[in-house]
Amino acid sequence: MNREDYKIHIVGAGISGLIAAKTLEKNGYHPTVIEATNNVGGRVKTDIVEDYQLDHGFQVLLNAYPKAKEHLDFETLELQEFLPGSIIFSNGKTQTIGDPLRNLSFLFPTVFSSIGSFNDKIKTLRLNQKLKKKSIQEIFSSPETSSLDYLKEKGFSGKVIDAFFKPFFSGIFLESDLKTSSRMLEFVYKMFGDGLAVLPKGGIGKIAEQLKSQLEKTDFIFNKEVVEVGDRSITLSDGTLIDTHFTIITSGANQLIGNLNNQDIAWKSCYNLYFEVDKRTIDKPIIGLVADKDALINNLFFHNSLATATKGDKELLSVTVVKDTTLNKKQLIQRVTEELLTKCGIVIDRHLKTYHITKALPDINGLQNDISPTETQLKPTIFLAGDYLLNGSLNAAMISGERAAQGVIMSLEDGIVVDHIASEYV
Repeated sequence: MNREDYKIHIVGAGISGLIAAKTLEKNGYHPTVIEATNNVGGRVKTDIVEDYQLDHGFQVLLNAYPKAKEHLDFETLELQEFLPGSIIFSNGKTQTIGDPLRNLSFLFPTVFSSIGSFNDKIKTLRLNQKLKKKSIQEIFSSPETSSLDYLKEKGFSGKVIDAFFKPFFSGIFLESDLKTSSRMLEFVYKMFGDGLAVLPKGGIGKIAEQLKSQLEKTDFIFNKEVVEVGDRSITLSDGTLIDTHFTIITSGANQLIGNLNNQDIAWKSCYNLYFEVDKRTIDKPIIGLVADKDALINNLFFHNSLATATKGDKELLSVTVVKDTTLNKKQLIQRVTEELLTKCGIVIDRHLKTYHITKALPDINGLQNDISPTETQLKPTIFLAGDYLLNGSLNAAMISGERAAQGVIMSLEDGIVVDHIASEYV
């Protein structure tokens, strides 16, 4: 059989699935991607509502991600840069802090802010320098503790932890207690220090669209949900049976394959609310963090402080909630609207849309940066991909997609599986 004749299917058109397809194509194979929705991206999508660009959850790309540099054309994405800092809302006051080494305008606001002591600021600079020198491999081989314990062990005061580190990393880790592994804190901190947070001009979804545009020999089946994956077949929700030689599952295998042990994935969730406002209260492209302990809001951002491909009539405000809540949708909108006014001085014109993202980030321990292709193999003809195999990041999703595809290729090229499949055609 020729390489293009093998039936290789990828379940899910998220980032890991697209990278798996790209890797297979590069090696001469012609995979097929099966996606339950009508387009690519998975969690990395952008909707256009009344010309406003609404990302599925407030997301940024860290341009220091090694795999993003490898797989994405940054220039074509027209990446818009965030300022390396934050505006902190606390007790009715606002303070600005940032990295003065990369943007001098942050020097005096940061030095004279009351967010943490002078010693805290010195420790922050030292941590920046330490992590610049520490390799990603070293970070993910370091002993694990919680991010909160890590910060305490580094000698940071409770004040700076509560006022900055908790709201900042809670918005990234999607949990408010900083239980997330210290490896992830070091990795994210290093990526922020080595580069910038950026966003494509057309929204975060342009990343997935660009990856799809790189594929020339991959077929896509949209609006079809996979309900079962067998050794040689895939079953769709409408009963259609698809013959396959190899399958890469990117969404978790537990619901698709029976009698699996230890394949359940725990997920972190969040709410992302979009509002239309008459004017921006933050003109610069900088993230706002709400540090009040009783606040439901974690972070906010005025999207049109960056250049966007499309723009509505007024200003677009994104608000993220990571804390668990029993409020219904109407109550949540009302609570967030009230907090925006009382804690941030922001007057809402109208609510545009709310996303409840139930599977926003995998909740995992024992974080890794990489995995061998053989470790992605669940069964002889079934492989796994997805950031849940490594750590919750775009970089990890790309690595896992590569490794799963490489696992399939290795199985084909070892000769045993090839002979078995080829015999079916004799």
